Amino acid sequence: MKHLELHILQSFPVACLNRDDLNSPKTAIFGGVQRARVSSQSWKRAIREYAQENCERFNGQRTRLIIEPLRVALISEGIAESEALDQAKKLADAISNLDTKAEKNGKQQVKTLFFTTPAEIQALAREFKNSGDTKKAIKAVGSEVLKDAADIALFGRMVANDHSLTLEGAGMFAHALSTHKVDNEIDFFAAVDDLQPKEESGAGMTGTLEFNSATYYRFAALNLDMLKDKDHLVILSPEERKQVVRAFVEASLLAVPGARKNSMNAATLPGYVLGVVRNSGHPVQLVNAFEKPVRAYGGKGLFETSLEAMNAEREKLNATWGLDKKELFSGAIPEMNLADFLDKVCAHVE
Repeated sequence: MKHLELHILQSFPVACLNRDDLNSPKTAIFGGVQRARVSSQSWKRAIREYAQENCERFNGQRTRLIIEPLRVALISEGIAESEALDQAKKLADAISNLDTKAEKNGKQQVKTLFFTTPAEIQALAREFKNSGDTKKAIKAVGSEVLKDAADIALFGRMVANDHSLTLEGAGMFAHALSTHKVDNEIDFFAAVDDLQPKEESGAGMTGTLEFNSATYYRFAALNLDMLKDKDHLVILSPEERKQVVRAFVEASLLAVPGARKNSMNAATLPGYVLGVVRNSGHPVQLVNAFEKPVRAYGGKGLFETSLEAMNAEREKLNATWGLDKKELFSGAIPEMNLADFLDKVCAHVE
């Protein structure tokens, strides 16, 4: 498997990048100590949103509200308006089961999220009009119509109702973990009531929020061979696939989850990025460099000691397993600038 690996070290100040059900920053135990964590799902959404702003090939939408788009598409394909809603519901039910409880409350939706694109919705409507059969329509819609579905090809989708719509994503993501021990902290805040009489004292409200700060190791990989197979982006030209990979890599480096971006804005850029393209094998993380949590020492901060540990882990893996013998490219930011890094990576996309 020809693949791309991205190994990213990135430090964040006071932040709550990804919250749990108690509104606390997510954590995980690794190497026997608590680490700050950002789930892969959280970062993937940030990456998708960033890529959608910069590349027209990323047009996927994950939604339960597919009935109305299907209705509009069916009308555009020549189905009478009086019939379009019923036909759209029939097709939506075959894809993801109608939510009859929501329908009783006047809301037209399906039970589970469906990851789709405008081109796929239109193709489903067209094939359904031609065949009149939901299963035939779904089977007839292949990757050849999905020129706007780079995000589905990269991130994948699961459809329980019809497994022919299920697609394994070419992208692979790990949860971001701090390279060191992290304890969440509590921020006590008080808000002033601006119209409170001057003779009265006290805050209008008080409360607490949790936060942390950390240097994270982030890992993402991309199966470059998979991108050109019949179920993914075979319909695109090599140059168009290069555009997709370029947008994906740029978004992976620059996107930041948006939680509390106004009250705890922690937007930073990676301090170090190692990119590796191999012609075979499977992606290999360097996260075990931090199984023993790093510490600041001798005037060196957590980022610098994290970088030393990551480079040492890479050298050890190369010496033991010969991973570097399969490398087609390896390069790092800031030794290279972003534009040159993207050019070098995309040179290996077919």
